Amino acid sequence: MARTRPLKDFWARVASALAIGVAFLGAIFFGGPYGLAAVAAVVGALAATELFALFRREHRLPNEVFGIAAVLAMPFAAAMHGLSGLGATFGALIVASLAWHLAFPRVKASDTAATVFGAAYVGFSLAHLVLIRELDAGTELVLATVVSVWANDSFAYLIGSTVGRHKMAPTISPKKSWEGFVAGTLFTTAVWAVTGAVADVGLPLGAMAAVGLAASGAAVLGDLAESRLKREAGVKDSGRLLPGHGGFLDRFDSMIVVAIVAYYALIAAGAR
Repeated sequence: MARTRPLKDFWARVASALAIGVAFLGAIFFGGPYGLAAVAAVVGALAATELFALFRREHRLPNEVFGIAAVLAMPFAAAMHGLSGLGATFGALIVASLAWHLAFPRVKASDTAATVFGAAYVGFSLAHLVLIRELDAGTELVLATVVSVWANDSFAYLIGSTVGRHKMAPTISPKKSWEGFVAGTLFTTAVWAVTGAVADVGLPLGAMAAVGLAASGAAVLGDLAESRLKREAGVKDSGRLLPGHGGFLDRFDSMIVVAIVAYYALIAAGAR
């Protein structure tokens, strides 16, 4: 009976991932940059809403209106004007947050910082999916990004929950194991390597594998960082909207960090 629960949870996670995957795949193949921006904006706004709720549990008072507006705008800014548009949107958020800070004496520095950090962590990072989509061979590269995160999450969970014995970060995420980490790394790197082997992405196979390794590390960082945020807020899940995952922040914690790391890893590898 003890072994059936991980498998049941695994299939619930898979079902949620597939539903979200349909939206992402549809946007990647048929939506163009603006379709992908729309999906990233919706996912980002829901994840940011959960993140700001975590901050409020710690008695911080972020400005959700500014933060979520920026998260919604950033993917579209990236689609319209690339990295400069994304940077300009982030700059506007900083200016607006500082004006809000000055206008209301009860607003503390931690509240302003939570507003800017929340939007940057979720929106600025996730908008890099659109920037990847706009690279040469962008369709294949953003597909590799999304599928590799899914592979990391699924196989790390499956292997870790069934045969994992050596705890990776017991004080932050007690269920995460080194066995799961190895499985996630192998499958994530394999997705990038296979993409480099079967698609004309303009990068050597070794470079694609290196991007896969960077994405693997980013996925673990994103997962552990979100676990730490939840532990500080005293909650198990960021939300309850996704069966087997909890909330949108729970589901996309790895994707958020992988998006920005994969983009700059690809740029460093020679993608344009």
